[in-house]
Amino acid sequence: MAQTSATVERDAKPPQKQSLSSARRLWEIDTWRGLAIVSMVIYHLAWDLKSFAEVYIDLFSPFWFYFQRSIASSFVLLVGISLTVTYHRAQQKPDGANGLYWKFFRRGLLVFGTGLAMGTVLRFLNVGRIDFGVLHMIGVSIILAYPFLRFRWLNLLFIAILMPLSYYLKTIPVTTSAWVWLGLTPPGYAPQDFFPLVHWFAVVLIGVFIGNSLYTKGVRQFSLRDYSAFFPFNLLGFLGQHSLLIYVIHQPLLIGILMVTGIADLGF
Repeated sequence: MAQTSATVERDAKPPQKQSLSSARRLWEIDTWRGLAIVSMVIYHLAWDLKSFAEVYIDLFSPFWFYFQRSIASSFVLLVGISLTVTYHRAQQKPDGANGLYWKFFRRGLLVFGTGLAMGTVLRFLNVGRIDFGVLHMIGVSIILAYPFLRFRWLNLLFIAILMPLSYYLKTIPVTTSAWVWLGLTPPGYAPQDFFPLVHWFAVVLIGVFIGNSLYTKGVRQFSLRDYSAFFPFNLLGFLGQHSLLIYVIHQPLLIGILMVTGIADLGF
């Protein structure tokens, strides 16, 4: 084991700041996103076992609660960081960021539409309810974030406004679910996936602030060895680059495996 570690350390590229000319995918961001994907699959497997196989798992215990929150926060922070890196790298091109907003707009619509489709399927199968989940929120945030991407410190002001506002919205009594996307929920509202826009867009802006601080002009501002070719970083990086696809297919696969093995019974 010590020999393997020494080999990896020797073969890994030495730590260095990234220059614009060598700008490429930031392996640490892909790895972080891949780790979040793996964690999400673990959490959803626990949820499936509890919901469909009657396995006792207290998903409201401190461990599972903060585990789920860390996964959600990672995905949303990475949205802000990734958008910021893409924006500033586009600014360095000869034609600037021409057409970038419409690229973000189309991407946002794709993510939002995917969330809408998944919510519709859950309703149709009567196995859950998602009115404004993580994909809805990320899709809308990708579209809304564009004018904020050039700011660093000013985003702290927007965050300071949105965060308290999101908690205030929770106190407003409503009797309809029409405004849940903002964070206003009627009594007894309990969806399977809920990411109100006001609160979580503030988290996206925290990601934008981090992106503008650690990846100024789309370039890494700190030294980091490149372990992207080594396990498990290469696997996590691959998963991170295909996060949307994995998000869409992982639950049907998990539930299918549980049903085929006889562990779960959905009553179909």
